[in-house]
Amino acid sequence: RRGAAVRARASADAPRDEPLDAVSMPRRRLINLAAATTAFVATQPALAGEFGSDAAMAVMRREGKVKLSDAEWKEKLKDDPYAFEVLRKEATERPFSSPLNSEKRVGTFVCAGCGEPLFASGAKYDSGTGWPSFVEPISAKAVTEVPDYSIVFLPRTEVRCANCQGHLGHVFDDGPRDRTGLRYCMNGVSLKFRPADAA
Repeated sequence: RRGAAVRARASADAPRDEPLDAVSMPRRRLINLAAATTAFVATQPALAGEFGSDAAMAVMRREGKVKLSDAEWKEKLKDDPYAFEVLRKEATERPFSSPLNSEKRVGTFVCAGCGEPLFASGAKYDSGTGWPSFVEPISAKAVTEVPDYSIVFLPRTEVRCANCQGHLGHVFDDGPRDRTGLRYCMNGVSLKFRPADAA
């Protein structure tokens, strides 16, 4: 089912500003992991080719159709400074902190960074996690799903806005079984709600 969403292959997260020492594992294990990953990719021609494609490299650099510098993003998102940390630096908001958790009107949830429509209100449900949750994006092209190895031994799938590559949250396979079975667990600060009856 996840094949309905756009995927981008990458063997690591996009570069971050934090030092390697911030990762809580011995340096030797990091080196061994990097060597093993390099060896695996080198023996997989198809994977290596995809990893080196222009599209994959753009995803690695977090570049979408909307391209702004960090300074420009900070200015654009200045009404909520934490939006920059989440959308551009992959931070996570506190659970139960977003007013969008209780949003029940008919409408569309759009990217807080670029305004791109991402989720229809009909796809929203109460997951009990404290983050706005959806069973599917508004279209297959609305989001990009990227392997997330920021927690080394707990691989996840990051969800980004396909238009600006802003970080939205993660997708899990513990959603409602009578629908898609997926839970798009989104940061509320990454989204804005547009009611259907808005003029």
